[in-house]
Amino acid sequence: MKSKNISTISIDPFSIPLPSAAMSNKARRGYTLIRAFEITALAILILVGIAGATPFAYVTSPGVDTETVFVIDTATNNLTALVPVEGWPRDIAVNPAGTKVYVATPGFNPTISVIDIATNKVSATVDVGSYPLEVAVNPAGTRVYVTDRDSTNISVIDTATNTVIDTVNVGLSSHNVAFTPDGKKIYVTNSFNNTTSVIDAITNKVTATIPVGDSPYEVAVTPDGNKVYVTNSRSNNVSIIDTATDTVTATILVGDGSSDIAVSPDGKKAYVANFRSNNISVIDTTTNNVTATVPVGIIPLGVAITPDGTKVYVTNAESDNVSVIDTTTNKVTATVNSGKYTINYPTKVAIGPILDSDMTDQGVKATSNATEDAGIEKTNLSSSEEKNVVESNNLNNNISESDNGNRSGENESSKNNSTPGFGLLGSLVCLGGGWKFRKK
Repeated sequence: MKSKNISTISIDPFSIPLPSAAMSNKARRGYTLIRAFEITALAILILVGIAGATPFAYVTSPGVDTETVFVIDTATNNLTALVPVEGWPRDIAVNPAGTKVYVATPGFNPTISVIDIATNKVSATVDVGSYPLEVAVNPAGTRVYVTDRDSTNISVIDTATNTVIDTVNVGLSSHNVAFTPDGKKIYVTNSFNNTTSVIDAITNKVTATIPVGDSPYEVAVTPDGNKVYVTNSRSNNVSIIDTATDTVTATILVGDGSSDIAVSPDGKKAYVANFRSNNISVIDTTTNNVTATVPVGIIPLGVAITPDGTKVYVTNAESDNVSVIDTTTNKVTATVNSGKYTINYPTKVAIGPILDSDMTDQGVKATSNATEDAGIEKTNLSSSEEKNVVESNNLNNNISESDNGNRSGENESSKNNSTPGFGLLGSLVCLGGGWKFRKK
């Protein structure tokens, strides 16, 4: 029998030679089920191995000799790369595909710097308003919205052409912007007007203006899209907006100088950086109560959560480092200020996604092709046997999407950071399952 390959993993050791001429229908069915099981199991191992890779954190900083973006390997918590940008890097966002980083860089030449993640180099710059403050990418990855400290306009960038295609007039000194998960609504904080504007993402028109606290700075939307959290830096509190009614339903007192905020991927917690009290407030989003206060460095300005929800990264501007918080214990477990480079005055942080739908689609397609090559014939299966094969294929299609394995340059160090021990365990499961099928 010829060897069949999925990626670089041979499935030959799991196959058994059966002469097709003498093979009974019962034997053929059993052989078909064995091949379906083995191929699905191997696909699971491949996809899980890739999905176990860790993302990178991107930190804005004035740098030592030049304005920079630092790259942190979240597996080792070391600084692994430095990307020079134009102007003073103020805010940062990663697109959903994990291929581009957008950096708001005010200064003498106010622009948005576009960093190619594969090369860790600036691939384009986009001229925007006079003082770009914050930047956000829509869920589809097709538009970038940039707030401007010195005007009432938000610049809208087409990511395909890296050009400004529209402006949206909101409140004076718009500060931060965030999208609902469905991409239909946009929430913008207006620090001088003490309001939050609601924008229809289709028409780019303001549909509501919501009064919040004093000097609203940052904004975050829960993963289910039901609530919006707005930090009010001079009120030292957080306003909670119901997205169904666009009204404030609760206010939570946090630390002194509430600035950045991030909501966990499961939507259960929100983390608020308090830059005047040098700590992080942890909010239970179900009860809207502060359940923990975590001391960090001096002047924490930025906060971001890893896609798996296990770590929170906090930029401490005056401490020249980044605190890493364990979300289970609410304790700082690491401080990032070493590695290939030394960080200087970090301001904001964004973390790339783990998931990459392209790689998952390729893996599923490869599995599908291998299944066809293996000679699986639905016409030879009974209804119950066919159901088993269909369920196996559905399991394969529901595997979580994989991490981008095509990163190069300084990101090479984390390509192989897969889940420890899973490959061995998975192999044993496959062998055991295959043995049981053969025995039957």
